[in-house]
Amino acid sequence: MPTLTSLFLYPVKSLRGCRVTSAALDDLGLVGDRRFLVVEPHGRFLSQRTLPRMALIETALTTDTLTLTASGAGSVSVTRASDPNAPLRTVGVWSSEGLQAEDCGDTAAAWLSAFLAMPCRLVRAGAAFSRPVLKPGKARPEDRVSFADAYPLLAISEASLADLNDRLISRGEETVPMNRFRPNLVVSDCGPFAEDTWTRFRIGEITFRAGGPCARCIMTTTDQATAERGPEPLRLLATYRRDATDPTHVNFGQNLFHETKSGTLRLGDAVTML
Repeated sequence: MPTLTSLFLYPVKSLRGCRVTSAALDDLGLVGDRRFLVVEPHGRFLSQRTLPRMALIETALTTDTLTLTASGAGSVSVTRASDPNAPLRTVGVWSSEGLQAEDCGDTAAAWLSAFLAMPCRLVRAGAAFSRPVLKPGKARPEDRVSFADAYPLLAISEASLADLNDRLISRGEETVPMNRFRPNLVVSDCGPFAEDTWTRFRIGEITFRAGGPCARCIMTTTDQATAERGPEPLRLLATYRRDATDPTHVNFGQNLFHETKSGTLRLGDAVTML
């Protein structure tokens, strides 16, 4: 029986993630996942696609605070809770425009701007934030998402990564770790790409349904420890993981909706097909 073996939160979109042993869920997905966003002064989101240096910023969560840390730059902390007195900024993530987010203040903005060498702000999903999933035919009216690209969660199996790494080794290339793909849920005890076929299932007490395969981008070629880029694994994936209906897409992992809007996931939870 497939089992949940790793859980990851990414507190700030495109910064480093945190490995956790359990995670609660709310309407937006995993509590603490992508509830913060780095934006340009005009509110457009920033990501590793154009700023691979974002991979060098570590994130840490406590009950009350988010802390950002980078080598040689020290750290900065902000509160996690929504602040009714915080200025609101209008921000956008892909086709989701006009989102209302709370500005996290000048100290965090100055720290990020200095490290990333460009003007930017840190914003938070607070009481005024609302973002429906914009996927006609897949999303339901109750489906909401944080500052993630499009879906609340992403799952990948250990076997899928092992299959990819076996292929890389056979070509004389270095293997890649799971953090290249930034999943929330990692599962074991199933075949390679079994997650592609899971249309509706339960992990522990939480029910999920598939949102469709995750089309991968240049971020997968960014070493999350050094921010250096190379051609792999995207070049190899393009030879055998192209989408059957849209060959411009190279897929790895399954996007998910959580039908159960509250509850807790824990390492070791069984995956049960429905």
